Amino acid sequence: MNISSLPGIRVRAENQNHHLWNNHGTWFLHYTIHPTPFTKERIRRSLGTKDVEVARDRRDSFFATLAADAAKAASTAPLRKAVAA
Repeated sequence: MNISSLPGIRVRAENQNHHLWNNHGTWFLHYTIHPTPFTKERIRRSLGTKDVEVARDRRDSFFATLAADAAKAASTAPLRKAVAA
């Protein structure tokens, strides 16, 4: 899965290591979430590897799981009727 195709995830095509951060040899996933429209939270999660190729695979897998969970939640959410203003 191409992470640039996921909604809400910004990726620079020329940067293969987007959302990756190397901390003393160990690769971390680094991203920002917005729990409310007025707040944001930076998340850093260890990918448990020193190999950048493995880190990229784990990053892509994480975002693919995130997208699948979001799609699943959206499909099970009750439909709302449009209300005329």
